[in-house]
Amino acid sequence: MRRALSLALAAALSGCPGEPPGPAIDPLFPVDYASTWTEVRDCRLSVEHTLVHVRVWANPVALGAYERRDAPFPDGSILLKEEFTDSGCTERSGWTVMAREAGFAPTLGDWHWQDVLPDRRVVSDGTVSTCFQCHEDCGVAPDGHDWTCAVP
Repeated sequence: MRRALSLALAAALSGCPGEPPGPAIDPLFPVDYASTWTEVRDCRLSVEHTLVHVRVWANPVALGAYERRDAPFPDGSILLKEEFTDSGCTERSGWTVMAREAGFAPTLGDWHWQDVLPDRRVVSDGTVSTCFQCHEDCGVAPDGHDWTCAVP
């Protein structure tokens, strides 16, 4: 019962709920991302991710494709959505991450998704169905680009 409640809470806090991945898995983003990556969307409300406030970060590999939107994201691109419970984006509730990995899931844009709790525990990993179902539909021009859904 306690495990079921923990899993339900983790799913409710994450942007793309799914089954827990099993053994501990490392997040697809570094601890120091805020000092080495670029913030591409400032603090704002995200209706797509359970009405939380978010900030979006791009690693150096993803930055050009995210900003220009004129070519697909290259292999190694990582986009990170920080999720917050408050409008000032100070109380983090977790992260949703998508990483482009050539050959990972060719029919799903080769995107690898994770949901990560504030303690950096991965609660969903892989081809999370609720993530790719939404991103496949919204990730086209003019508002989306290559499985990303929001205007920068």
